Amino acid sequence: MITRYSTPEMVALWTTERRFSIMLEVELLACEAMESRGEVPPGTAATCRERAQFDPARVDEIEKTVKHDVIAFLTNVNEHIGEPGRHLHKGMTSSDVLDTALAVQLKTAGEMILAELDLVLAALRARAEEHVDTICIGRSHGVHAEPTTFGWKLAILWDELRRGRERLVHANRDIAVGKISGAVGTFAHVHPEVEAHVCARLGLAPAPASNQVVQRDRHAFYFAVLALLATSIEKIAVEIRHLQRTEVLEAEEPFTPGQKGSSAMPHKRNPILSENLTGLARLMRGYADAAMENVARWHERDSSHSSGERVSGPDATVTVHFMLRRLKGLVQGLVVYPEHMRRNLEKSGGIYFSQRVLLALVEAGLSREEAYARVQRNAMLTWSEGGWLPDRLAADPEVGGVLGAATVGELCNLAWYVRHARDVQARVFGAR
Repeated sequence: MITRYSTPEMVALWTTERRFSIMLEVELLACEAMESRGEVPPGTAATCRERAQFDPARVDEIEKTVKHDVIAFLTNVNEHIGEPGRHLHKGMTSSDVLDTALAVQLKTAGEMILAELDLVLAALRARAEEHVDTICIGRSHGVHAEPTTFGWKLAILWDELRRGRERLVHANRDIAVGKISGAVGTFAHVHPEVEAHVCARLGLAPAPASNQVVQRDRHAFYFAVLALLATSIEKIAVEIRHLQRTEVLEAEEPFTPGQKGSSAMPHKRNPILSENLTGLARLMRGYADAAMENVARWHERDSSHSSGERVSGPDATVTVHFMLRRLKGLVQGLVVYPEHMRRNLEKSGGIYFSQRVLLALVEAGLSREEAYARVQRNAMLTWSEGGWLPDRLAADPEVGGVLGAATVGELCNLAWYVRHARDVQARVFGAR
């Protein structure tokens, strides 16, 4: 992932040096376990750990000849260790090292993403509670529907991200699986105790059964969960983009001192942060699709998955980590305009009161069809000619004459629509 959309700590997890360090630890831990079983000479593991080094440039140089990354890596390591290095990788296959190291990286990345997600959830909850009573119009199909509150909108988004967190906890547990079981996974040349030791020291669980690789349904689930989390972030971004439109302007991204919105138009204040998040979410869904394609491979192993994972592993985790950090700043700095919300609420002349009056007419004895026709007639006149729907309904003999003008006025009460806002927030946040 390019620097523009990266976080330095997540990038550091995926450097060549970090990857080789984890691979080396896998090899050294396996050697320790073999030594404890009497399968390599005493002192071998300590000597190997003391002498082990690698040079990424030298590994690249060797790989140009051998055309195999793990062999190149081990060759370079053994240039430093010397004779005891012949006991490294005993009975193992390349995927033992690569898949186990990848599991460590993905598990660590998931933990970092969870930590960032917790900060987003805290920011979103604070804004939801701040605006629990901030009334705004709810929209369906982009058209005025009935009143809600801005805090209600945010509570819904918080709860969706909370579900995303639960999925990620599950996916992170599912991906934290290693294997040290040799070619085609049969433990023919390496004992299961070696696998158990390596995985325990790395914070992984041994794969209950594997062939030459860890099964890629685990990875597909992990990347799908990341993609779904990114899609939920996009959902928030799209809402902000709509609310920032000039004709709406109920909320707006922070616009910092010295910021410029357009190279041509000095007046512009664009929702660029939200637009960036929308674009990055599209990439995340692509990574998930690639991970799905990696599930089916030939027999006990082919390497069709590895090339794509070398891109999608770093890029997907870096991207979603960046998205969460950007979203946190966006939520914390979001400018909310309650006065604009009230202005937009009143723009449609109170036609959003229609359902409550409809229900009152039904309760008064009218058929639903007749009640609907009477209220709709007045709503359409209000829409086309202006005015205030409650006044029009009160003056209509077929509505006000049935219910009474005072009753119509009581029915057209904003507070009625949002009277459960605090109850819902308590339900969303109270048990979490």
